[in-house]
Amino acid sequence: MLKRLTVILAAVAAFAVPAASLADVQPVAHIELTKMMGRWYEVARLPNIIQRGCQAGASDWTRVADGFAVVQTCHKGAPDGPLSEWKAHARVEDPVSNAKFRMTFFGGLVTQEYVVVDQHEDEGWLILATHDGKYLWLMSQKPTLAAPIRSEAVARIKQLGFDIARLEFPLPAHG
Repeated sequence: MLKRLTVILAAVAAFAVPAASLADVQPVAHIELTKMMGRWYEVARLPNIIQRGCQAGASDWTRVADGFAVVQTCHKGAPDGPLSEWKAHARVEDPVSNAKFRMTFFGGLVTQEYVVVDQHEDEGWLILATHDGKYLWLMSQKPTLAAPIRSEAVARIKQLGFDIARLEFPLPAHG
C-alpha cells in the first residue's frame, strides 16, 4: 500500500505544475478528432519524473462517449524491459480547435491540460505539450520517424520556443 501511495504522490508531483497563461502554448487551428485515435509512439520528450527510464513509449487513444480513453505504456530501462502502464481519460476542452485536452489520471486524482501545438497529418506526427510548456512530447503514428522528418519536427519544436537541448529520445519499440 505504501509503495502504491508513493507512486501516486510521485505522479501528482510530475503532473502538478504552476498555473500559467495559456498564451504561452497555443494550439493548432484545428485537428480532426478521428486523427487522434489509435496508437501514437513517443519519439522525443522533455524530461519528466513519471517517464524516467522509459523506453518504447506509446499511447493508445480510443474514442469514448465523452472523449478518449488513453492507455500509456513504456518499458523501464530498455525496449524489452518491464512494462509500465497508466490510464487516463482525455476530454476535449476547446471544441473549436479540438486541440486542447483535459486529461485525468489515477481515477481523477491528477488532472492536467494538454495542447496539440503542431500536427503534420501527411507525415504522421504531432507535438503535444502541457498548457504551460513545462512538458512536451513528439509523437508519431509509426514506431520511428525517418531522419529528415524527425529533424523537421525537432526544428519545429525549437521554432515554438522549446529548449531542444533538453529533449530525450527514448529507444523505439522493437519491430
